[in-house]
Amino acid sequence: MTEDNKQDAPAVPEAAIKPQKPKPRLKTDDELEKVADRARQQRRKFVSRSMTGFFVLVLLAFMRFFFPRTLFEPKTKFKIGPPGDYDFGVDTRWQSKHRIWVIRNAEGLAVLLAKCTHLGCTPDWKEQENKFKCPCHGSGYTPEGVNFEGPAPRPLDRCHVELDPEGQIVVNSIQLYRWEHRYDPGAILKV
Repeated sequence: MTEDNKQDAPAVPEAAIKPQKPKPRLKTDDELEKVADRARQQRRKFVSRSMTGFFVLVLLAFMRFFFPRTLFEPKTKFKIGPPGDYDFGVDTRWQSKHRIWVIRNAEGLAVLLAKCTHLGCTPDWKEQENKFKCPCHGSGYTPEGVNFEGPAPRPLDRCHVELDPEGQIVVNSIQLYRWEHRYDPGAILKV
């Protein structure tokens, strides 16, 4: 451009000139090192917290074995009161607590284990039908415990019964008698 051309060009007001953005300044090596250190510290914190959490969970899982779940079963030898507390027929008051029925008839007093001989379900006493009926597969038993319908292979088991010196009936639900041994001294209580 010549001097003549400069004079011919229109003058641009200073306000119309856009200020240029300053170029981003490059970070120095010290600043870059600080950013890298911060990132490393964050990674170390994350890894150390993750490892701590993992080891705490492993320790808790390990400690779980020192406190096993236990199943509290009812006592197998217990007292059910004097013989005079039981009328003729089937008494179901101990069914839920000890899984037994007390049967009293002309022969004496016996205690049946409330466990179906088919698969071990607890039969129900149906007073209107005068029988025990297993809800699982339909086995039926007479009031004396003899199976007469359904898949049950044999009669109900009898528990060992005896009188203690105080006149209380003591039942042992571990010592069982099968139907063929129903008249053994421990299978029936003569009252």
